[in-house]
Amino acid sequence: MSDNRRAPRALALMDDTGLAALAAAGERAAFGELVRRHGSAVRWLLRRMGADAALADDLAQDAFLAAFEHVAAYRGEGGFDAWAKRIAARLYCKRRRREARTELMAEPPDPPAESGMQVEAEARLDLDAALRRLPAAMRLCVALCHGAGFSHAEAAALLDVPLGTVKSHVRRGLDRLKAHLAPTDPEETRR
Repeated sequence: MSDNRRAPRALALMDDTGLAALAAAGERAAFGELVRRHGSAVRWLLRRMGADAALADDLAQDAFLAAFEHVAAYRGEGGFDAWAKRIAARLYCKRRRREARTELMAEPPDPPAESGMQVEAEARLDLDAALRRLPAAMRLCVALCHGAGFSHAEAAALLDVPLGTVKSHVRRGLDRLKAHLAPTDPEETRR
């Protein structure tokens, strides 16, 4: 086989570091395999950060284009998926800043009171639904720190807010997620 045309099956058997090395050498099919492997994880992270489906698809595509341009910088020290997620998260944050300055400094509003209806157990375990219930600033900080692997300091620098603000949003967001996802039936608690 020529250098630029490896069999898709051979590429599917390679690890991410090897594929990235081939992509850096100009083999587009190798990078295509990386996108195939990790594209949905990048899109899901963007959705959890607050992007709608169309925006998540657009930003994931932009993130992979940026990753392709800089694939030689990938050293294999962490997973390729984590590297691509960090690129996507940065693009999402830049876009949010460009469109409108978010009010990360404002105190988040109290969550709406439940109307006495108990949420079914299946719905309570839906992390995406629970994340959507968080205020945008909290959701963004939780997704950056626990979905994209940013440290609190890195998220604060990326969002251009004080470190304490990010820590506060992450802590409160995690507390709200725990409360939302916790079982309400005493029988479930004993299991």
